[in-house]
Amino acid sequence: MKRCAWLLVVLLPLAGCKKGASEPTEPPGEADPHHDETGHGELPSQLEVSAEVVEESGIETGPAKRGVLATTVGLPGEIAAEPDRSAKLSTATGGRLEQVTFNEGSVVKKGDLMAVLRVPDVGRLRGALASASARATAARANAGRLRKLKEIGLGAEQAAIDAEAEARAQEAEAQALSDQLGAIGVNAAGGMGYLVPLRAPISGVVVARDAVVGQPVGTEQVLATVVDLSQVWFLGRVFEKDLGRLRVGARSEVKLNAFPGEGFEGVVEHIGQQTDPVARTLTARIRLDNVQGRLRLGLFGTAQVEVAEQSKAEARVIVPRSAVTEVGGKQLVFVKAPDGHFVIHVVTLGEGALSQVQVLSGLEDGEEVVTHGVFTLKSLLLKSTLSEDHH
Repeated sequence: MKRCAWLLVVLLPLAGCKKGASEPTEPPGEADPHHDETGHGELPSQLEVSAEVVEESGIETGPAKRGVLATTVGLPGEIAAEPDRSAKLSTATGGRLEQVTFNEGSVVKKGDLMAVLRVPDVGRLRGALASASARATAARANAGRLRKLKEIGLGAEQAAIDAEAEARAQEAEAQALSDQLGAIGVNAAGGMGYLVPLRAPISGVVVARDAVVGQPVGTEQVLATVVDLSQVWFLGRVFEKDLGRLRVGARSEVKLNAFPGEGFEGVVEHIGQQTDPVARTLTARIRLDNVQGRLRLGLFGTAQVEVAEQSKAEARVIVPRSAVTEVGGKQLVFVKAPDGHFVIHVVTLGEGALSQVQVLSGLEDGEEVVTHGVFTLKSLLLKSTLSEDHH
């Protein structure tokens, strides 16, 4: 096996706990049913990783602690968009679609061109603006001339006042027409002729499209819905019997049907004030980060929300769910030994709640477990066994 300066893999049987590290975890001759799936040989019992790799990989540890899981109540519900992170693409004037540059699922930034609308009224408005601007210019020049005549005593004061009023009226009319063109997204100076660009109102993902080239468009029509999905809501249904147990700010873990065995952490930020008359439920709103974009609108699941009640369950060793990984059908945790090595423990898991899970066997209270960077250690573990197979 090729050895690297920063990684030393010790090929020993897997450890269930420190005391039993040298004992086999399977009966002799019993094959791992996942051997062909993972493509690795016998797994080592520990990894030696340099301090530089530990720091670069963000590996962190924490002690396994004996305790009881938080008491929770389950709220069924679904993922929804936050209204303040949603926007509709529409037009302030009627016309016909000349070009469409987006599809459902497109990622857009605020101000990106999404469609081009041909609007016959643009020509009429530009003509009216040009006429009003010319009249305003002439009226302003006349007002200036009469004001100078008045100053040298050759003109009447009333004539100068009337001329100033006329100039302001003409300028106001020209400004109104310019604002009207600006409201429909057209540069008053010209540019695209009869074409009006329609731009993304916010940055996000296009989740709905109702736009076809050549289609007539009115001011009430929504051409696209854009949603910023970096954060979403989970709207859980609260039954009346559970209302008194919930509180704003409670920790929660959302499990979706689309991602079984995986939890998404959040907190309850609002509990509804009105009961659905048919379902007899209220709504609890839980905000979730969606940096990876995996949470899709409409996904169903259940939120486990912590309640302030004492659990009567037996105390067990508890670790963060992030500390557990699976290799070859076995649940593993990495334990940091006093010499800095990472010892691999095969564990048996119990129940879980709020990103924590019980360890029924294979781990002792107080052992230093890797909580962040488990994927890095798992990758090094599998890489070492693959290298061993090739030699």
